[in-house]
Amino acid sequence: MNALSELREGLGISWSAICSNKLRSVLTTLGIIIGIVTVTLMGTAIEGLHLSFLRTISFIGADVLYVQLQDWAPHSRLEWQKMQRRRPLTLDQVGRLQPELSAAQAVAPVMTVRETLSYGKQSASGVSIVGTTEEFLFTGGVSLARGRFFSSAEAAGGRPVCLLGSLVATNLFHGESPLGRKIKINQQPLEVIGVLEQQGTFLSSSMDNQAIIPLPQLIASYRNSHNLDQIQVKVKPGIDLEDAKDELHSTFRKIRHLAPGQPDDFAINQQDQVLQLVQKVTGTIAAIGLFITGLSLFVGGIGIMNIMFVSVAERTREIGVRKAIGAKQRTILLQFLIEAATLCFLGGMIGLGIAWPLTLLMQRVLPASMSLDVAGIALLVSLLTGVISGIFPAWRAARMDPVEALRNE
Repeated sequence: MNALSELREGLGISWSAICSNKLRSVLTTLGIIIGIVTVTLMGTAIEGLHLSFLRTISFIGADVLYVQLQDWAPHSRLEWQKMQRRRPLTLDQVGRLQPELSAAQAVAPVMTVRETLSYGKQSASGVSIVGTTEEFLFTGGVSLARGRFFSSAEAAGGRPVCLLGSLVATNLFHGESPLGRKIKINQQPLEVIGVLEQQGTFLSSSMDNQAIIPLPQLIASYRNSHNLDQIQVKVKPGIDLEDAKDELHSTFRKIRHLAPGQPDDFAINQQDQVLQLVQKVTGTIAAIGLFITGLSLFVGGIGIMNIMFVSVAERTREIGVRKAIGAKQRTILLQFLIEAATLCFLGGMIGLGIAWPLTLLMQRVLPASMSLDVAGIALLVSLLTGVISGIFPAWRAARMDPVEALRNE
């Protein structure tokens, strides 16, 4: 008998054994079902969160460098306080920086405050007001849904114009076009010339709850200071990001009058730092999830093993008969391994069937996404659990002495 025939025969015998003990088979697979549901929901939640986060941070361009006082890497409270006491970034430094950078396509100073916007009787509080220049269109990763961005003349002259995030536009105008309308930011009237496309949420802060205005307008009306929050530098296409970062670093040290050997009093951040932080967080969540899932599958595997030992004991005489007429040890071993794997595979299929509607419910509160990869991994895990759980009972059945087995009543 070849391997294919043994496999076919083993599947037939295993299926007959499972069907003849339907209730026991269902109860046996409960642990596996719970484990697979846990695996699937955890996997879909992690994958959905990861994809959602990648979409959200797309505004942090992969080719944009961010000059700030603080590093995005995790720091202690003391280190953070030290960075807060660094010398401020100024408009004068931006003016000296831009002509020195050969690798820069655009350089945009950014200053941010929070204010209340109003239009007629409608108002929106806690809106992030971003003051910048026309080059923010390239460095800020913004896309326009309607209207236009302000021009260099409007930016330099501090014209009373603004662009609204999609959430602010919806809250103030409720579906009407805001273009050409006059809104008030802290009682200062500004004309709406554009609306940004929806961007989502980043680190619990909505990127759609913002308004962009010329930097001189923000300085004159809302913040009597020339200190910047950050300087955004977009690298030219085809130039290596690390080379551009080195050029920016050395140039800005010269502008800040830092002597050789003197530590930096600024930080240059980029998208990779956020991605590394996300990977650490999702890795920790995945490790905790796998531990919980492993416990569920371990309990389910123990249940499968116990039932398989019971099945071997009940069918001792059958094993003796098969061995007496020439069945090999590997044939008996394969039969019981297939039975355990089939039980777990069925549990995995049922678990996926339960997890699918639960994933649809999760999508209302979390960006859960069940992919074919997650489903495939869940089924593979269920099969492996069955094989591992069935090894010892199958080995015991395969090692039985046919004479002793035939004596069993």
